[in-house]
Amino acid sequence: MTLKILVAGGFGVGKTTLVGAVSEIRPLRTEEDLSEIGRPVDDTGGVEGKTTTTVAMDFGRITLREDLVLYLFGTPGQDRFWFLWDELAQGALGAVILADTRRLEESFAAVDYFERRGIPFTVAVNCFDGATRFPADTVRAALDLDPEVPLLMCDARERESAKEVLVAVVEHALARVGGDRREPAAT
Repeated sequence: MTLKILVAGGFGVGKTTLVGAVSEIRPLRTEEDLSEIGRPVDDTGGVEGKTTTTVAMDFGRITLREDLVLYLFGTPGQDRFWFLWDELAQGALGAVILADTRRLEESFAAVDYFERRGIPFTVAVNCFDGATRFPADTVRAALDLDPEVPLLMCDARERESAKEVLVAVVEHALARVGGDRREPAAT
C-alpha cells in the first residue's frame, strides 16, 4: 500500500528537514535562496539564520513496513506559495503540521486549512535548540486543537523522531477514515 502524506506548516518550521531526515531516497527539494525582493514579505523573525526557502515542494519516500510505503510531500510555508497546497493535498491520506513554539502563530493557517478540508492531521512540535518547551496541553490549548488530534514533540532532524510522527499521522488518518486499524509499526 502506498499512501500520500503532506508535511505542512509555517515558514521555517523544519518541513524540508523532516522530509530529508526520514526519506530513504535522496529527497527532491525546490530550495531557493531568500532574496532581497522577498524580504518585505518573508518574516524571518525567530529564524534569522534561515537563508533558503521551499518554492514548490519537497518529496521523499519511506517504507514503514514491507506493505506500507509513504510518499511525503513537503509544502512551502510562505503565504505567497499557498496556492500550491490545493494541488499537493489532492489524494493525501493525511498531514503532519510542524509547529515551532517560538512562532506558534505560524501554525494557525495550516490547522485551519486541514480542518476546513476534513483532512486528518497530526501536530508535531519541532523542539528547536534553545526554544522554550511547553507542555503538550499548553500547545494544544494555544492552537485550539480538538482532543482527538494527535500532538507530539519531535526533533525533525532525527530519523526515529520523524518516523514516530509519520506513524502517528497514518494511524490517526486510518482510524478517521475507518480503514485498516492494524499497527503500522515502524521497521
